[in-house]
Amino acid sequence: MEVINIANLREAAKAYVPAQTKNIAELEAVSLDAPITEKSGISKDGTPFSFHVATILGEEYRVPSSVLNDIKTIMTAKPTLKTVRVIKKGQGMNTSYTVIPIE
Repeated sequence: MEVINIANLREAAKAYVPAQTKNIAELEAVSLDAPITEKSGISKDGTPFSFHVATILGEEYRVPSSVLNDIKTIMTAKPTLKTVRVIKKGQGMNTSYTVIPIE
C-alpha cells in the first residue's frame, strides 16, 4: 500500500470546506424535472430525520416538504407547470417558503 502525503494537517485544515447542502430558494428558477432523492440524518439531539434533495448542476439543494406540497397544489391548477421560483422568509423554526409558478 502506497501512502501519498498531500499536505500537513495545518494545510489540510485551512483548505477544508465542510460538505453543505444548499437550499432550493438559492436558485433563481427550478425545473420540475430536476432529479430528487431522499436523504437521512441525525439531529443534534440524536433524533433521526429525512429530507429531500434536488441535484442541479452537480450541487445538492434541500427541498422542504412545504415546497413539495405547494408545487403539488399549483400543479392541480396548472398540470403543465415546468418551472418554479422558491422564496424563503425567516430563519430556523420561523422559516416559510413561497412557491411562484414561472411557466
